[in-house]
Amino acid sequence: MTYRIENADTVYYARIPEVVVRAPRKFKNAAEERQFWRLVYNVKRVYPYAKLSGEKLHELNQNYLALKTEREKKAYAKKVEDELKAEFEGELRKLTITQGRILLRLVDRETGNTTYEILREFRGSIQALFWQAIARVFGSNLKTQYDPSSGEDKTIEQIIRQIEEGTI
Repeated sequence: MTYRIENADTVYYARIPEVVVRAPRKFKNAAEERQFWRLVYNVKRVYPYAKLSGEKLHELNQNYLALKTEREKKAYAKKVEDELKAEFEGELRKLTITQGRILLRLVDRETGNTTYEILREFRGSIQALFWQAIARVFGSNLKTQYDPSSGEDKTIEQIIRQIEEGTI
């Protein structure tokens, strides 16, 4: 504890950690509760990948912008892509379609760019259109934006905050 003396009085200061108080979540029925806990499971499964994607994209952007020629940029992007594939492809292929959709939203949350925008920037418009078409065939959308103020994204944001606090 730290202290200081004011007018011959000793005043102690203590640092108290922040405490978040939440009301218990109320569910309308058992199906809604199961759906919520399934969403918690899915978010916990993909959130580390989303965090990592934000870090990797930041690192990639710093190195990418330092390169001068288009040829160097293309070679660097290809090298990074090959490294990421070697490291994560097997794990990401095991994700369910729902987990993939959540991951698309969380990548937007962490990077500030949709997956489509990231693909277009590093792989080109044609590749981005190709992967967007594939995603649409399977009912997903690479242009999905994260909106923490409404819908399922609001619930996802609450879950992420609880994960970060260690309460869930």
